[in-house]
Amino acid sequence: MNSVPTVLLIGVHAAVIPVIAGMWYYATPKFWEVGYMPTQPSTGFNHQIHAGKLGMDCRYCHTNVEDSWHANVPPVQTCFGCHEEGKLGPTATATTEKVQFIRDAYATDTPIPWRNIHVVPDYATFPHNAHVNAGVSCYTCHGAINNMPVVAQAESLSMGWCLDCHRNPEKNLVPKDKVTDLYWVQNEWFGKDASERVHEGMTPEALKDTLLRDPPDNCSACHF
Repeated sequence: MNSVPTVLLIGVHAAVIPVIAGMWYYATPKFWEVGYMPTQPSTGFNHQIHAGKLGMDCRYCHTNVEDSWHANVPPVQTCFGCHEEGKLGPTATATTEKVQFIRDAYATDTPIPWRNIHVVPDYATFPHNAHVNAGVSCYTCHGAINNMPVVAQAESLSMGWCLDCHRNPEKNLVPKDKVTDLYWVQNEWFGKDASERVHEGMTPEALKDTLLRDPPDNCSACHF
């Protein structure tokens, strides 16, 4: 009996399976995009200090997230409002060397070229206002950004990741008055088992019932 075809078939499978497995793992946003951390202009922006240590609400800088599809990057005037010379006390860690690029940009009326980190493809859409107003916390998509000296992408933002949330929204919804309270969301909400989460009578299931509609999972919801 000629065993060559059998040996060849086994050999082909032995070669193809590792390739498929490698593509399944490596050729995905989870591998290539999670951890993306571009270098920001000059000394950058430390979220750990601003959102963490100082407890600044996300909406102080990203003012449009409740009303706009896009989470706007603040203009240099917002930064200068705090970092104008003489505004900060002697104990502030924002030394002149760290914030001079802000003052220079303000003086020349030049926008700071911040580099975007969380970017969805051009063929997809993501309305921030719809998600924020539904009770999706910044923490769900951006991770513990209040603990990041330099912001890195925390989630894949892949279609499968989005669909998983749309099909099981209760596991990611938080009380709407806590959406931007990242420390509370991380420790007091997601730090507990779903069966133990309750805030002023609101449970994950009750939060889902507040949605105006079931999150869509059809193509035209995000691709149009």
